[in-house]
Amino acid sequence: MLKVLGRTSSINVRKVLWTCDELGLAPDRQDWGAGFAPTDRPEFLALNPNGLIPVLIDDQGPLWESNTICRYLAHRHGDGALLPADPRGRAQVEQWMDWQATELNTAWRYAFMALARKAPGFDDPDQIAAGAQAWNRQMALLAAQLDKTGAYVAGETFSLADVVIGLSTHRWMATPIDHADLPAVTAYDQRLRQRPAFAPHALASVP
Repeated sequence: MLKVLGRTSSINVRKVLWTCDELGLAPDRQDWGAGFAPTDRPEFLALNPNGLIPVLIDDQGPLWESNTICRYLAHRHGDGALLPADPRGRAQVEQWMDWQATELNTAWRYAFMALARKAPGFDDPDQIAAGAQAWNRQMALLAAQLDKTGAYVAGETFSLADVVIGLSTHRWMATPIDHADLPAVTAYDQRLRQRPAFAPHALASVP
């Protein structure tokens, strides 16, 4: 039994689905969240008291927080390729996963909600401009890292860091802002597009 609760328009759900794809797993996905089954139902809150998607359910019970779910799946079902077993290699992957969840997500939120999602209440032009600038600054940090590795975020090989940051990179490129000129990021995106699991969980979905 392997279930993923959450709609595919959520970038956090797509992280988990891409990870499953890389691991050869085929979870039963069920639509929950905006436009579908509401996550404030008691039965959902019993699985995740935060009322947020995604939630993973397997024979060990429910698990929430998308990056944690990805790490769990890689440990339980992987061979060490997505998340190394050695402490240093694992930390190098996880530091970029944490960066995506904190620094990068914080930077893009307002501009993305205003320009891509066109959400009500996100219409302050100064905040949109500031958000776009902050987003570009964070992506420049990513570009500098990619210049160092010459390939993927945490080194020469694809890892979980590339799942979470690859989706964020696609979101940055697909949102109508003035993008910084970052050739390393463009090349990185093209590199990720060669992976069979990228298109179903990035290109076929909304940013």
